[in-house]
Amino acid sequence: MKVTILISYFILIIGLGIYSWLKIKEPSDYFVAGKRSGFWQISGSLLATVLGGSAILGTVNLTKDQSWAAAWYLLAASFGLWLLVPLVGKVNRLGKYTLTNLLGQFYGETARKAASIIIPLAWTGIVAAQVIASAKILFSFFNLPYEQGVLISGAVFILYTLIGGQISIIKTDFVQSFIILFGVMLTAFFLWDMPEQVPGFSSAFPFNAQFSGIDLLILVLTFSSTFVVGPDIYSRVFCARDEKTARRSVRLVASILIPFAFILAYVGVFAFSHLPGENLEGSAALIEVIGFYLPEWIAGLMAAALLSAVLSSADTTLLTSSMILSELLNPDINNLKSLKQTRYFIVLSGIISMVIALKVTSIIGTLLLALAFYSGAFLVPLVAALTNWKVNKRLSILAMVAGGIIALGGKITAAYYGSDVGNWMIVSAFVVNAGILMIPEKR
Repeated sequence: MKVTILISYFILIIGLGIYSWLKIKEPSDYFVAGKRSGFWQISGSLLATVLGGSAILGTVNLTKDQSWAAAWYLLAASFGLWLLVPLVGKVNRLGKYTLTNLLGQFYGETARKAASIIIPLAWTGIVAAQVIASAKILFSFFNLPYEQGVLISGAVFILYTLIGGQISIIKTDFVQSFIILFGVMLTAFFLWDMPEQVPGFSSAFPFNAQFSGIDLLILVLTFSSTFVVGPDIYSRVFCARDEKTARRSVRLVASILIPFAFILAYVGVFAFSHLPGENLEGSAALIEVIGFYLPEWIAGLMAAALLSAVLSSADTTLLTSSMILSELLNPDINNLKSLKQTRYFIVLSGIISMVIALKVTSIIGTLLLALAFYSGAFLVPLVAALTNWKVNKRLSILAMVAGGIIALGGKITAAYYGSDVGNWMIVSAFVVNAGILMIPEKR
């Protein structure tokens, strides 16, 4: 049953991809779906992008240590989207194809080129996190060795993104978002009727011994911020047909994430409360609880839902970073030469992400390292640009590089040495970034 449902799902998704490929008439169709997407299309694609495999599997796995406080992971995403709402109209109005193009409008050509190198480097880690998540899905459902799962899923990502570009992504994400929501909520519904009890909510949320107020601050700075100035989020905004459509879509998705965060936390708390430890070793808790407690047809549906989550984030991230690299070679990518270059970069970036996934197997760890570097570099400069701060544009590159390196160093220190020094380094990254930008320009 699981295999049948999974094969049917892949046929549907590939069919939509091929159909979309036939609809591509010019480069803008491939890059921003012709900038014609409506409210439901943008909402579905944005939701599917946010709820990637790393977000869903990672949130559930976080409950092992953080219990109910793991809900903060998606709550932080929701918070970031709410912060984006007042800025989204300007982003849609000024943006063309990529975030780096938007950045270049404020800080100049040199800053745009620097960002076009930095962002793909960081975003390669995001794609790698999706590859890791998909390999864990294949391991848990079909007992496929992790290394084989990385190679198979990576190849699928590359081919899938290569086919239809943004038109394909928008269409398939709309379908995938419903599969994700329905599958996870159905799982929670079945578990709710189980006689087993779960640990108390009030004793573990909002904070507990494993998740403190400073942890939340770091999560907001390094994770929520990427939903305010993230290239994958902006890529959805650029596809919207107008400002109103983009703003309504961001509001809807931000609202949906709030209850969904607690649903995922509940599933995770249930899994780690009742499943044997050996069942969870090297696997994904969400998948194990599905296989242990739920009927096989739901397991098949959830296999499709989880792979949907992975695909919907990986394709958007891979295409976005490849477009940015192509734009590094040619500021105006609305031409066939840049379209060809983008496809080359999709293959290259996908392969590098697979190599990373073979070396690093922590979903959330890989994701947060990449996001820490990105947020430390770009949150302050982009917010300053969108809100018309008076800044020193000549020092923008120095601010980005310094902020990114300090934030990454802090995240590594906090993750591998368990030191509060690392957390304060992350906080200082944003202070240093802002401080450099606020240095008065010499006349």
